[in-house]
Amino acid sequence: MSIPYPQIDPIAVQLGPLPIRWYALSYIIGIGLGWWYIIRSLKNERLWTETVKPPLTRVQLDDIVFWVAIGVMVGGRIGYVVFYEANLIFAPWQALGANMPAGLIKTIIGWLPIPPALMVWQGGMSFHGGLIGVIIAGFLFCRRHQLDPLRVGDLFAMAAPIGLFLGRMANFINAELYGRPWDGPWSMVFPTDPLGLARHPSQLYEAALEGLALFAVVRIATHYFKTLRTPGATIGVFLIGYSLARSFVENFREPDAHLAVFPFGLTMGMMLSAPMLALGGWLIWRTRRNGRAT
Repeated sequence: MSIPYPQIDPIAVQLGPLPIRWYALSYIIGIGLGWWYIIRSLKNERLWTETVKPPLTRVQLDDIVFWVAIGVMVGGRIGYVVFYEANLIFAPWQALGANMPAGLIKTIIGWLPIPPALMVWQGGMSFHGGLIGVIIAGFLFCRRHQLDPLRVGDLFAMAAPIGLFLGRMANFINAELYGRPWDGPWSMVFPTDPLGLARHPSQLYEAALEGLALFAVVRIATHYFKTLRTPGATIGVFLIGYSLARSFVENFREPDAHLAVFPFGLTMGMMLSAPMLALGGWLIWRTRRNGRAT
């Protein structure tokens, strides 16, 4: 017996011809709350010492947040196309080439890829792609302003679960990325499911684990174990926590039908989380080896 899916309009506000969707608001609010949380942490003297000061100023934080936001959006879109919908890179140009006269021009046009980040009408964002975009944007900013990228990255790792929670809740409102068929007591029938089956509300599982639980774990690390004083430690905790949470929920989330089947029941989400787990473990090992972690 399933419970009714709450009918929530994906459009939060309609401003004339412009619809403002909950999914877009989740990015805006997530970045805003993350910025506010980092500001509070920079001012929290208990997180720092006389020798370990905050890694950047308020003005620098305001600047880097803009570039991180760009990295999230562009990286998330490119990551979705590369990891989940690679055919979108060539399909529009191949269709254009098919309508042109035969010859060399048709061959060239047919293989020229359009930038995937511009194809927003196709939908789709990838967390792993957004993470790569954030890393690139943050690293370039830190290099230009001579900041320690690991220490700055620790601040954003501390705030990232806020955005993850809001993003997964937006997925639930959109009735997308739903779970595998299940007839349990809290299963739901999503209106976007062509089969009309009762399923796991996997978006809520991810919001709880990748958002609320991971936020609590990282906060304990930063506020109790004072990991912000150890470059890279907070990033390591976040990467390990996210990869474990994502891999666990992938067992309940409906796999993308158009993707290849991986051996041993692995999914694309699990495959992409494996390097995060390895990198997070290496960062923790690195701090332990250097004798700078409790």
